[in-house]
Amino acid sequence: MRPEFERILIKLSGEALMGDQGFGIKPEMINYVAEEIAQVHALGVQVSMVVGGGNIFRGVAGSSAGMDRASADNMGMLATVINSLALCDALEKHGVPTRVQSAIVMNQVAEPFIRRRAIRHLEKGRAVVFAAGTGNPYFTTDTAAVLRAQEMNAQILFKATKVDGVYDKDPALYRDASFIKKISYMEVLEQQLHVMDMTAISLAMDNNLPLQVFDLNQRGSIIGAVCGNGVGTRIYSDERQ
Repeated sequence: MRPEFERILIKLSGEALMGDQGFGIKPEMINYVAEEIAQVHALGVQVSMVVGGGNIFRGVAGSSAGMDRASADNMGMLATVINSLALCDALEKHGVPTRVQSAIVMNQVAEPFIRRRAIRHLEKGRAVVFAAGTGNPYFTTDTAAVLRAQEMNAQILFKATKVDGVYDKDPALYRDASFIKKISYMEVLEQQLHVMDMTAISLAMDNNLPLQVFDLNQRGSIIGAVCGNGVGTRIYSDERQ
């Protein structure tokens, strides 16, 4: 298989790591994710990742329960560090040299985020996991993923999620939901499709960063997306691309 891209960023939700559990990290699931990413790395693709923390703590949920939003988001960012360390360990077990860089300084467990160092890791064949979001409250890991993709000069951002792409309405609630193969950023914003949060979509649109959304649970979906096999939904600046 020949990859379509040389440098990518993969956004993984925290919920993806808990599998069918209600909380935490399922060892079988994180091993599966690492195996899928290792296949892409073996093709010579430079891989970076951003992982959410929703399987441990979600800042928005904490805020809605009465917690101060900044405090809740800080807790959510720390949850992403736990997931990033777990993913790093799993990737290394599959032979992928990996580094974790955190937007919140914690030198004992992760490198601080330094853009040039992260790019150098990628050039040397190491995978990089970006932890702690942007390091600021009020920003989601979706926004952090778009930001890091831009900083790494990634050619595309892959969002590996629970659904096989973008629909015109929630397929879990509506049987007549229609699958969308290609769509523009502007249409996503106008129709308020919940692909990523609006800040992330706007940032991707402003910088013309292509996005691709697909089902992580479908084996081979990551390598299929990287090799241009038409997996999931592609989001462009112009829907005709």
